[in-house]
Amino acid sequence: MASLYVSPHPDDFRSVLTLIAAEFCPSPRPRTITEDPPAPLNARPRPTLVLGAGEGDSILNGASAVAWYLASQGKRAGLGTKQQSQVWQWLSFADNELTPVSCAVVFPLMGVMEVDKKLQRSSQAELLRVLKVLDRALEPRTFLVGESITLADIAVAAAVLLPFKYALEPPDRKVLTNVTRWFMTCINQPQFSKVLGKITLCEKMVPVTPRTNAATTTTNASAANANPAADASDATANGPPKTEAQLKKEAKKREKMEKFQQKKEMEEKKKQKPQTEKKAKPEKKELGVITYNIPTPPGEKKDVISPLPDSYSPQYVEASWYSWWEKQGFFKPEYGRKSISEPNPRGTFMMCIPPPNVTGSLHLGHALTNAIQDCLTRWHRMRGETTLWNPGCDHAGIATQVVVEKKLMRERGMSRHDLGREKFIEEVWKWKNEKGDRIYHQLKKLGSSLDWERACFTMDPKLSYAVQEAFIRMHDEGVIYRSKRLVNWSCTLNSAISDIEVDKKELTGRTLLPVPGYKEKVEFGVLVSFAYKVDGSDEEVIVATTRIETMLGDSAVAVHPDDSRYRHLKGKRVLHPFCDRKMPIVFDDFVDMNFGTGAVKITPAHDHNDYEVGERHNLPFINILDENGLLINVPPPFLGMKRFEARKAVLQALVDRGQFKEVKDNPMVVPVCSRSKDIVEPLLKPQWYVNCKDMGKQAADCVREGRLKIIPDHHLKTWFNWMDNIRDWCISRQLWWGHRIPAYFITVNQPSVQAGEDMDGFYWVSGRTEEEAREKAATRFNVSADQITLRQDEDVLDTWFSSGIFPFSIFGWPNESQDLNVFYPGTLLETGHDILFFWVARMVMMGLKLTGKLPFKQVYLHAVVRDAHGRKMSKSLGNVIDPLDVITGITLEGLHAQLKDSNLDALEVEKAKQGQKSDYPSGIPECGTDALRFALCAYTSQGRDINLDVNRILGYRHFCNKLWNAVKFAMKTLGDNFVPSEKAQLCGEESVSDRWILSRLCAAVGLCGSGFQTYDFPAITTAIYSFWLYELCDVYLESVKPVLSRSEEEGACQTQAMVCRQTLYTCLEVGLRLLAPIMPFVTEELFQRLPRRRPQDNPPSISVTPYPETDEFCWHSEEVDRQMEFVMTVVKTIRSLRADYNLTKTRADCYLQCIDSQTVSVVQKYSLQIQTLSYSQAIIPVTGSQPIPEGCAVAIASDRCTVNLMLKGLIDVEKEVVKLMAKRGDLEKQMEKLSEKMAKSDYKEKVPVKVQEADAEKVRQSQIELEKVKEAIGNFKKMM
Repeated sequence: MASLYVSPHPDDFRSVLTLIAAEFCPSPRPRTITEDPPAPLNARPRPTLVLGAGEGDSILNGASAVAWYLASQGKRAGLGTKQQSQVWQWLSFADNELTPVSCAVVFPLMGVMEVDKKLQRSSQAELLRVLKVLDRALEPRTFLVGESITLADIAVAAAVLLPFKYALEPPDRKVLTNVTRWFMTCINQPQFSKVLGKITLCEKMVPVTPRTNAATTTTNASAANANPAADASDATANGPPKTEAQLKKEAKKREKMEKFQQKKEMEEKKKQKPQTEKKAKPEKKELGVITYNIPTPPGEKKDVISPLPDSYSPQYVEASWYSWWEKQGFFKPEYGRKSISEPNPRGTFMMCIPPPNVTGSLHLGHALTNAIQDCLTRWHRMRGETTLWNPGCDHAGIATQVVVEKKLMRERGMSRHDLGREKFIEEVWKWKNEKGDRIYHQLKKLGSSLDWERACFTMDPKLSYAVQEAFIRMHDEGVIYRSKRLVNWSCTLNSAISDIEVDKKELTGRTLLPVPGYKEKVEFGVLVSFAYKVDGSDEEVIVATTRIETMLGDSAVAVHPDDSRYRHLKGKRVLHPFCDRKMPIVFDDFVDMNFGTGAVKITPAHDHNDYEVGERHNLPFINILDENGLLINVPPPFLGMKRFEARKAVLQALVDRGQFKEVKDNPMVVPVCSRSKDIVEPLLKPQWYVNCKDMGKQAADCVREGRLKIIPDHHLKTWFNWMDNIRDWCISRQLWWGHRIPAYFITVNQPSVQAGEDMDGFYWVSGRTEEEAREKAATRFNVSADQITLRQDEDVLDTWFSSGIFPFSIFGWPNESQDLNVFYPGTLLETGHDILFFWVARMVMMGLKLTGKLPFKQVYLHAVVRDAHGRKMSKSLGNVIDPLDVITGITLEGLHAQLKDSNLDALEVEKAKQGQKSDYPSGIPECGTDALRFALCAYTSQGRDINLDVNRILGYRHFCNKLWNAVKFAMKTLGDNFVPSEKAQLCGEESVSDRWILSRLCAAVGLCGSGFQTYDFPAITTAIYSFWLYELCDVYLESVKPVLSRSEEEGACQTQAMVCRQTLYTCLEVGLRLLAPIMPFVTEELFQRLPRRRPQDNPPSISVTPYPETDEFCWHSEEVDRQMEFVMTVVKTIRSLRADYNLTKTRADCYLQCIDSQTVSVVQKYSLQIQTLSYSQAIIPVTGSQPIPEGCAVAIASDRCTVNLMLKGLIDVEKEVVKLMAKRGDLEKQMEKLSEKMAKSDYKEKVPVKVQEADAEKVRQSQIELEKVKEAIGNFKKMM
């Protein structure tokens, strides 16, 4: 096992870095040691990692090296070369930018350095500057690299740990919103918490009382190590002498600190100098709330004549559009066509909504589902397909009944039994009519383009008739049958529940859980061993169970046939201690010989595995529980006891009899009813079942043969596992609310006919009416109808039964209809992967069974939404977020208030409040619908859970604002009299900028089209975001400003400006159409303000405007893209040089030294763009042979071009020479170090080839850079 030697000081951030990285390692993790390392290692600075024997190359020291190794072991150093490079870049940022300035701020507070108030103030300002750089980088991201924690986050978090603890006061943190949010996310990860414990953020910056550790005071050397900033010289007093390498390293550190302090002193001096008065910059305004106040009746078109507000505001933008879309019929498949039956060459797209529960309100899982489905629907509609997205709502049997029962008890003190079945169902309908439309209003708020006139409720007459017909047909065919089997039983609900309504609570050992109906918590997670006496001998067989009360229903003990310990007991029986029951010892392969004693108690009536053993060995099925969880069929004193009170009584009785052996902790899974929180019991009940064997095989074959496609395909394994091993489906529910089962128990009033039993299917008949059922029964028993008495089953059908036929029941099946012929089978089903079996599989099976057709051709399964920390959404964690709160914003107090209406107990409410306070200290800002939809789509990478960070959604609101400002600027640029050409096409007079932006537009069109086809939503959002922000706004609009400013001039300038305006219009109009499926509100608002190409026949809304396709937008040019990529590299290099030399407003001449004439040609072609974008005075291309004037700063843009920025007369030359001399020294040291490494005798044998190649490349690059630095020094000296 590896050993990690670290400092015991809690504030040693270097050790903290490696300890956190170690937490991400797979087992076995390195052993952490805070004592002094062995003598050979004592000279090495901590942290030190000893691998294996600890000799030679098996020792790593230094925080970065150790952390990189550990993070690589835990796969936290980045996925692929690109991410690893990014991680390395952030490591460098932490080491070189953050750590020195963090130490300069915090160490004086800790008493490590002398306090210099001026230096401290300047250091603090520098720290805030560096952190603002980090804040900007984190604005659109949850983590620094990729979508999960990497070494980049660990290193940077360790570097800012001390400032957050001791120096960054609340006002500082308020400025650094993104950094603070990211830091809190990091330290709340379990790996961080384990190392850091609970972190208290700084409230006021005051000197820190030094913390000592008893283990660290034994020697001076240890004490020095314990101090995070201890000078190396302190340790040498009693410790071993330093090596030459260590002394060099320490001298370098001191040199860096001295330079840093000198820099701060210079800055302080500059501040004290009298400065010329500068014009105060206006303060950056927060995005404000602007409302739409123009009176607009619902359904009428919004005012688009008034000027656009100064900035984007969701409340303004989202007002009035939805009711207009709905009234205009844009969401109906009939829109724009005479009949839905008329052939459409573009095709038909139909998708039904996964019907949400009528009791429900939207959560982020719904929001994700509807964002994806609406984007797809809008895209298909814009492509010209006959498009229907059919809404609906599920009656949610158990959930609705529970809600209404609680309401009755709360308001009238009555139970449903007090009212009776008919009156209770009337109450449920009343509740549904009052409250049941809430979720539809929420869906409209999300912009969902559903055809509301086709909305269906699973208890509507049309759908209820389909449910009845489905049951009768399948019952008549024998697919539905009656049987007495084990079901999931909730004693609180008095009903069987489906598997999806059973939460599996994992326990690691003994745990006390609350159970409804019990004052005290009940013990779970223990294994109780006890003995059964063998009949007729002194022997005993020891068995173990987690549910000791069920031993009252035991009917056998099972052992494995090959277990030699028990072969002699074949044919023997054991005695039940509490009754005269003699139970056989059966031999069965299901027993695991190696678990426990190898003997297992068998309770066939209360355990699923035991049920099958009971069937195989024809054992008695002894039911010991009634529907309320009280004991029956057991001897006194247990008779009538509550099940968990009997648990204690049985245990005590076994102790008293001397048959108890032991109790020990046992990791286990406890089944909990998601509705009532009761412990689920397996209970024998006569129920209705669906025989799924043949239907399951058909469903599996459809996927295997490619007739049904499941996306992403990694879900196929789950699909085949379920379908190939499918069990029959229990569809009975002991409820009143739901579809009452149309089955009747037959009593024949004739002595010659024997009375039937409830579980005997022969005595059950189904019918659409009681009369039809009576006729069927009379025919079956060959008697007259008047001799038949019928009793309808009291139970209702499982809600999933009506959901299973939803894709065709909504269209009136079994009756023929136009909708059924046109829209069934559907095109796509989109839903969460968590209901792949419960809903998707059943729709496929029932669709094939009842219609002979698949209900859809494709299934797209999105991921599960989790919080920013990767935790499952849970009310008790306080991380369940209503999407409407993200859209409109909510205060922290508002979030707290929502917890009062939940069913959480006081402790859970407090825990949830803490979770909310940690994640949303200032509440949730108003983000708007468009930003929420865009964020959800951007997160939806196939097959991965979504860790949704609300602050990232806010980042997309900022994107909306940039979009808004860009269109406002562009419209002003176009002018009031601008008339777009009738068709988007090239005229041949486009400038290089026009040609490039049109190429990038066409690339975006292609990426969006392929993204929608393959359900790659992140590819779509990235393409649109990059086009609007980085290409149109950052480059094109900036580069064409000179062209547009000269538009008043005659001749070529005017023509060029006109072409530029047409290009700009094409980009705006097409760019908005690309974005419309994802951001429907802001795109409609802006699109309505644009002039039309053909006003007489243009569609009235962007939602019914054609989606851009590559057939029309086919101007993508890879050559133009390559040239512009080169140009932007040059521009960025010039900008970087300008920043280095603080040329904020001064324009300088720029000489671009090109490697060949071809490069010169490209520079000449794009010289205006380079000049404009780099803010240069002039761009002068030169070839390698031509001389560069003296006094230039030099930077390499690429292997084809070197930038020479004329600085003579513009900067402080002496200062620049000093900087370059220092750079030369660093490069020479770096090369010397690399050369020493490569000169070692065993370098070529021991170092991997890839590392050798990388080292050689580093030497080559450093050599080139050194030559450039020397050349620059020479140039500057000539200016002096």
